[in-house]
Amino acid sequence: MSIARVFDDARARLNGCPREQLGEVVEPRRVLGVRRAPRIVPHGDAWHLGVLLLSDDAVLAVGEVVRSREEARRGFAAESQRDRAALAAAAFRGGFPEGVAVHVGWDPVDLDAVERGSPSGPLAMIDGVPSVRWSPAAGFAPLAGYLEDRIALLLDPPRGAS
Repeated sequence: MSIARVFDDARARLNGCPREQLGEVVEPRRVLGVRRAPRIVPHGDAWHLGVLLLSDDAVLAVGEVVRSREEARRGFAAESQRDRAALAAAAFRGGFPEGVAVHVGWDPVDLDAVERGSPSGPLAMIDGVPSVRWSPAAGFAPLAGYLEDRIALLLDPPRGAS
């Protein structure tokens, strides 16, 4: 079975399941030489399946996930906290309601390249079996089983997991 077919079957099973928002960072043009704050604008939606995002017409490798939040002055113990707060505020400025999870920095996965034997994102063909690397430190797992587990979690989430 082709990788594209595996994902088509997954889409059919996921029909009606909740999706998460995709966003794209936009650096606004300067106005009278003054730099304006970046914003994250909507770029569709997708099902979040671990290290993959599955939209109606694409498979994407997950980047970062932030919750949209109105900007507020805060003290931060780490620069990484400041960066995440800036991304959350950029999502709010881009029009996402407060509290909504937004995926940014995602990358398209080239399914044709994987079919030809070249890795793309977390996907690769291992001994003729479409496989996924679910963590940078992990080995590859068969894609079909990985998707089955992830879809089962979306269809029947554990109690208290919302």
